[in-house]
Amino acid sequence: MQRPMRILLPLFAALFAAASAAGQNVTWTGTAERLDDNAYRIVLEAAIPAGYHMYDMGPYDGGPNATTITFTPNEDVTLEGGVEQLDTPHRYFDELFGMEIGTFSGKARFAQRVKLAAPQAALKAQIEWMICDDTSCMPPDDTELTIAVPEGSANGEGAVPASRPSDTEAGATGNGPSAALAATTPATAPDAAGGGTLWSLIIEAILWGFAALLTPCVFPMVPMTVSFFMKGSGSPALGRFRAAMYGFFIVALYTLPIAAIILVTRILGGDAVTADIFNWLATHWLPNILFFLVFMVFAASFFGAFEITMPSWMVNKTDAKADSKGLAGIFFMALTLVLVSFSCTGPIVGSVLIKSTAGEFWSPIVTMLAFSVAFALPFTLFAFFPAMLKKLPKSGGWLNSVKVVLGFIEVALGLKFLSVADQTYHWGLLDREIYLAVWIVTFSLLGFYLLGKIKFAHDSDMPYLGVGRLALAIVTFSFVIYLLPGMWGAPLKGLSGYLPPLATQDFVAGQGGAAAGSTASGEGLRTVEGLKPKYSDFLHLPHGLEGFFDLREAEAYAEKVGKPLFIDFTGHGCVNCREMEARVWSDPEVLAMLRNDYVIVALYSDDKKVLPENEWVTTESGKVLKSLGKINSRYALTTYGVNAQPYYVLQGRGGKMLVPPRGYDLSVPGFVAFLRSGLEAYRAER
Repeated sequence: MQRPMRILLPLFAALFAAASAAGQNVTWTGTAERLDDNAYRIVLEAAIPAGYHMYDMGPYDGGPNATTITFTPNEDVTLEGGVEQLDTPHRYFDELFGMEIGTFSGKARFAQRVKLAAPQAALKAQIEWMICDDTSCMPPDDTELTIAVPEGSANGEGAVPASRPSDTEAGATGNGPSAALAATTPATAPDAAGGGTLWSLIIEAILWGFAALLTPCVFPMVPMTVSFFMKGSGSPALGRFRAAMYGFFIVALYTLPIAAIILVTRILGGDAVTADIFNWLATHWLPNILFFLVFMVFAASFFGAFEITMPSWMVNKTDAKADSKGLAGIFFMALTLVLVSFSCTGPIVGSVLIKSTAGEFWSPIVTMLAFSVAFALPFTLFAFFPAMLKKLPKSGGWLNSVKVVLGFIEVALGLKFLSVADQTYHWGLLDREIYLAVWIVTFSLLGFYLLGKIKFAHDSDMPYLGVGRLALAIVTFSFVIYLLPGMWGAPLKGLSGYLPPLATQDFVAGQGGAAAGSTASGEGLRTVEGLKPKYSDFLHLPHGLEGFFDLREAEAYAEKVGKPLFIDFTGHGCVNCREMEARVWSDPEVLAMLRNDYVIVALYSDDKKVLPENEWVTTESGKVLKSLGKINSRYALTTYGVNAQPYYVLQGRGGKMLVPPRGYDLSVPGFVAFLRSGLEAYRAER
């Protein structure tokens, strides 16, 4: 273990060092201090890193970048006077600029008096600043805060950073969500990457890294890893070195490309790093079909059809030096793992990358390093295990049986990628009952194999049935029995994240043959104009719920019926979305509140439906967004600073956010409390 530890320890050391370097930025907070019945003083405070100073409000014509704070009033709040500097800056004559300037060190406070014309209000503050030390200056930075000011409290709810206006939609037409941007900016939007300090982001990234192992895109790579390292030869020390290098390559493949992209963007002075490439990998038909074929090829190899080997020229080259033997194959395995896992880790990685769009340099690199170290650790341990298997006695034909069993699992789980492509492009090839039929047949064959009724070319003779195989056969056939009711519409909550949505099922028992996503009457919800909701011909809500798939339509209908809006940022390939719908939405109390108390709008971020030209969106950078998914994804990013699904927003009148949004959380009582708090906040607006 000594050599692997010497390789892994520098990763943690780099993580600590990078985290320390990433703290060189200004942190802004805001409070609302009550003055009288409807008058407040908004106080913004800047925490300036040690060794740096920030310029005061100036102004400095031809001088340094002064701090500017611009409050945006609205119908609920008016400004009284201008922004005041509460702290006295240090003033001196700067010979470089040839003028007297003022700077703040440590902290700086600014205030703005306001009056409320409503029981509560949200006030936006756009802030720009620059910090310098004795030798150089950081690039100018900016942020947007939204301060919630409730009536009758000594302090407001505070200020939360809002999403950056990166590539904000311009020239948008049609009824897409981007056309309603101005009316739906949140009152309290969370940080894109989870909020809080850098260390909280690191801890969150580590937890996501461990959790990613359980996703349907990543878990099938465990048997691939075990199978690959079973073939290793050489001393135990060499096996441990190969396993450690496998983990190192996984970390490097996640972290180095991100660092390179951010570095190049930083050098070029742009802010165009986005999560688009990861969304493409997770939802586009090409990578998903490719990943599906990769899984089928590995499954065929496990069944004994052929051996997966590196090209001879590559093997000869890597065998030239004994110390580097097999590194090319290890790198290929690590690359395969990273590419395949993007279908589930892409949204997580995309959320981390949002930090780079805000002009931050170290944060996305550090959080990606933390995520990849946690993600790689289990696979490194799995890679160590096959090396130790060589010491075990009777390492005979049972190893081939393990590979065959893993081959059946590869066939079943590989269907997830084909299903994602099928749902995002509405091909209709792999509906839920077809998906379940393939699984039922696959696991039935696995059960017969475990009983010795099926034999492959490389299997050893089995004179009797062992207790272990019998136990696995019982588990397998029990799983098949569990799947069978799903052919008639049973929810199968335990597998909801792996299966296509119930709305794709042609027949559901007890619903007269109607799919689960349709209504009993077949008429469905109608818009204000009396038309069927847009996109309802190919998009559906679970559990027979009625709703919308276009934000503007939903907002108009919610205003008409006097109900709050439940915005569901979701995706066809979103495993966690299906789990939330199956395990949380299905609760009778949750379902009743969604059906009776809210207007639902589901905004799919990965749908590939190309909209009519009059609904396309052109961003400020000139990029034209044509598909429904890209427009919804951009709206979620620019408005709420999120790229991961599911993400639930409760919206009131005038586009106001009622309560803090909620993400993936399987707590039914928590979700009920979330919906109830939204209703209470909506009623308080009246």
